[in-house]
Amino acid sequence: MGVGRSFCWPRRARYARALRRLCSCASAAVAVFLLFRGVCALYPDRFRTPPPPAPDDAGPVTLLVWSHPFGRRGALPDCLRLYRIGGCAITDDASAYRAADAVIFHHREIASGSARLPAEPRPRAQKWIWLNYESPTHTRRLWLLEGAFNLTMSYRSDSDIFLPYGYLLPRARTAEHGRAPPDELARPRRRLAAWVISNWSEKHARVAFYHRLRRYVQVDVYGRAGRPLPRAGGGGGGSVVRLAARYSFYLALENSQHTDYITEKLWNAVRAGAVPVVLGPPRRNYERFLPPEAFIHVDDFPTVRELARYLLALGRSPSRMRRHLDWRGGYSVHQPAFWAEHYCTACRAVRGGRGRTDVVQDLAHRNPLNELMILQLLKPLMSVGYNGADPEKTDPNGFKERNLALEDLVDQEGPEDQSLL
Repeated sequence: MGVGRSFCWPRRARYARALRRLCSCASAAVAVFLLFRGVCALYPDRFRTPPPPAPDDAGPVTLLVWSHPFGRRGALPDCLRLYRIGGCAITDDASAYRAADAVIFHHREIASGSARLPAEPRPRAQKWIWLNYESPTHTRRLWLLEGAFNLTMSYRSDSDIFLPYGYLLPRARTAEHGRAPPDELARPRRRLAAWVISNWSEKHARVAFYHRLRRYVQVDVYGRAGRPLPRAGGGGGGSVVRLAARYSFYLALENSQHTDYITEKLWNAVRAGAVPVVLGPPRRNYERFLPPEAFIHVDDFPTVRELARYLLALGRSPSRMRRHLDWRGGYSVHQPAFWAEHYCTACRAVRGGRGRTDVVQDLAHRNPLNELMILQLLKPLMSVGYNGADPEKTDPNGFKERNLALEDLVDQEGPEDQSLL
């Protein structure tokens, strides 16, 4: 018995040494992992930008623009010349439907009934792309479009094709997107605050905020709800930028508050060198796109009066004002051109995702609760068609009845407001 036990001890010792070495290696691996996480935390991918291009090894694709957004027909882009995206043919010729690799649909036209979903069978492997740049508050009737699309494209970072209203580029990368803002944008301004607004509604939070702020500071209002906007080359965006450049602060107040809904209002102010005062999603959402000192959030202060005091103090102190301006030395702003860059970006995504035909099933989850409730009520009907018949036999795509239902809703509710600035 004693011999057997003494024979086992060397083996146990070897096992113990091996176990200690294993634990040592595991501890080293954990230490390396924690060090890696620490480095990533110190040097993150700072701000939200569109993902890098997909590998460009697929063949050319045809993207069909089913209807022009808001009925405004623009020139179709040459993606290679404008954005260095090759292998893309953009067309708005409906006769190309059967040959198109993807069809892009702007939500407003489908929801309003001014455009209908294709009634003929969808070609195999063809992708349908849902395009929308309005907030959920102004995105209606999504529950009728569940299961219709393969890809989503919007300003939301959780979209299949993510392209925000604007984003920052490090100066080293600005050569292909235009010049960085000159230092003169940080010069002192004689005028304090401006706001451009056309869609005025006393029900909007931004209008209520303006009424409180104007008690304490002078705010010059422009647009259809105020003074005429000075004319400038390059369209309405250029006019706003030129105007905002005269002011220290610009009110970038969104018409509704939703995740990632940060529109050209903010980016026009940044381009102009004015400090944006923002009303929209929470501060932490803005900080995914901008440095924390690049803007002033209305929620940073307990009262509007305290905010007004801070604006007046900054206006009297150039050294304090520079805290909100010095970050500009490292970045430039890029604002995607509507809608040329969006079509080319969508085409690039289609090229990189050939062979995949996933179906989007959560459109309504990005809208207010009332539409979610309607969706739950209508799911049983949607599964068998609106008249109880088999949709595969009576309606190959399952959307004939959806088109009719959309038209009925439009007749009952009337046209939607086209001006949401």
